[in-house]
Amino acid sequence: MTGSTLWLDKALYPHHERNWDDQLFRERVLAHLSERSVVLDLGAGAGIVVAMNFRGMAAQICGVDLDPRVLSNPMLDEGRVSDAGEIPYPDEMFDVVFSDNVMEHIADPVAVFREVRRVLKPNGALLFKTPNRNHYMPTIARFTPHKFHQFVNRLRGRAEIDTFPTLYRANSKRQVLSLAALSGFHVERLSRIEGRPEYLRFNAMTYIFGAAYERLVNSTKLLEPFRILLIAELRKVNS
Repeated sequence: MTGSTLWLDKALYPHHERNWDDQLFRERVLAHLSERSVVLDLGAGAGIVVAMNFRGMAAQICGVDLDPRVLSNPMLDEGRVSDAGEIPYPDEMFDVVFSDNVMEHIADPVAVFREVRRVLKPNGALLFKTPNRNHYMPTIARFTPHKFHQFVNRLRGRAEIDTFPTLYRANSKRQVLSLAALSGFHVERLSRIEGRPEYLRFNAMTYIFGAAYERLVNSTKLLEPFRILLIAELRKVNS
């Protein structure tokens, strides 16, 4: 990160914290938790996102991921290695299931949504944060190879081992509404948000372009579909 980037951070986004998007999602998850909640982190991984640490704020925090590092994730009371489409927990166990930057990697989102519904208690909540596929970043990602994604994330300080292939099959308002209807969820809230241009903070030129884009898509409700962040809050429909 260059000195000009840090200067632009202070000049253009003085109130944005580091990883502001994860902090925003954390607040959404916390609003659904109580000390009695049993919670599942879907795609918990190694526990590298500090904002997703809710241990001690609920009765139990479980996590699943294909990455075996989930077994030693310090943010979990229990971690299990598993695909999101085959969650190794009994029916109606969890009050809340949350997922941070995972839905873009899911090959069969209908199967995953239905499996999440199975493990949720009646009236349980599914919350997830994911990139909006209509933003320029996912659009570029869909037409570039995985090696390029690893290169870009290296520039952003993210290790290659934590950069996974993306599919973007549950990453737009239309997709989420369709998936919810197919799998027995009611969409309580769906937000599309644009903030500091994290993916363009390489140098002053790219940063300024990203900031101009942010100002544009936040200037009118009509451009909301092109904002980067999609946060969904779904409720299990009881049969």
